[in-house]
Amino acid sequence: MSQPNPIFPFVAIVGQESLKLALILNIINPSLAGVLIRGEKGTAKSTAVRSLAQILPAIEVFEGDPFQLDPRTEAELLAELSAAVGLSRLVEPRIVQRQIRVVELPVGATEDRLVGTLDLERALKTGEKRVEPGLLAAAHRGILYVDEVNLLDDHLVDALLDSAAMGGCSIEREGVSLTHPARFTLVGTMNPEEGELRPQLLDRFGLCVHVSGTLELAQRVAVLERRAAFEENPEAFVASWAAESERLAQKISQAQKLLAEVKVSQESLYEIARLCLEVGVDGHRGDIVIHKAAKAMAAWRGQTEVTPADLEAAAELALPHRVRRQPLQALADNLDLRRNQARDSRSPKAGPSQKPAPGL
Repeated sequence: MSQPNPIFPFVAIVGQESLKLALILNIINPSLAGVLIRGEKGTAKSTAVRSLAQILPAIEVFEGDPFQLDPRTEAELLAELSAAVGLSRLVEPRIVQRQIRVVELPVGATEDRLVGTLDLERALKTGEKRVEPGLLAAAHRGILYVDEVNLLDDHLVDALLDSAAMGGCSIEREGVSLTHPARFTLVGTMNPEEGELRPQLLDRFGLCVHVSGTLELAQRVAVLERRAAFEENPEAFVASWAAESERLAQKISQAQKLLAEVKVSQESLYEIARLCLEVGVDGHRGDIVIHKAAKAMAAWRGQTEVTPADLEAAAELALPHRVRRQPLQALADNLDLRRNQARDSRSPKAGPSQKPAPGL
């Protein structure tokens, strides 16, 4: 029996290496808090996110649990949350494995759909007040994907910010009060031409990438060939990339296991702090994200020590949406300048004669 609605394989996407790397780093270390993908239409933004589910690892959950609780650390919440949704059979369920999910939040969704609400049908039929979990419950320990995130209504943005800050979601409806865990990786796509994000939400994304159509002739032809092959026979095309998808999944799994062993030297910590100060980052979130992303980069390479190259790659993903004192397009020039200065921090060549980066 053929798979319904086959998804274009993640590994078959041509180019867009920064986009794919940012998503992979978030799988390796979910505490990176997600990625914002900026770019014009038709640049594989949505395709990359939706195909991500094919390479996500498996997690342990309680069978039938709509809140995706972790059996190792959240088992004590199971009885209370099960009763709230009227599922007493979940008090002692068996533990099963399933893949991490990519849960989509439509731009036009209601707050009840996102947060959760009272099960009105049950209340009318039986008089019982039961909770109907929302998308935040489904996204716990997974990925919450918002296409055109810049077009979200303010009340949905506020709910996302509250949940991201607390690591949980509170449902208050008709005398019913319930709080459940809601820790998720937020992935959003947007076209800057259609408007920008509120600064509060922008800062919640750990990493940011800007994507555009490739200018290389051979790559554009490869895009055409692969898309045509997929549309002609989706099942066969997906099967032809299955082995490479499995290799990628295994490499990600190995990096996840290695992450706890990765060390960051004191010198590298000072380098992170200096870089954030010099490019004009507000607050400390940028420093923290670079630190986490650099460790994930090292684990992705199969190493246990963060290198200057890891720091550079992490900074290029963590800083574009956090720089306030210069145009975003000047960030690359700033990072290039910083790399040159880091090679010899005591050199007098970095004095007044050095041409400053634009916007500083």
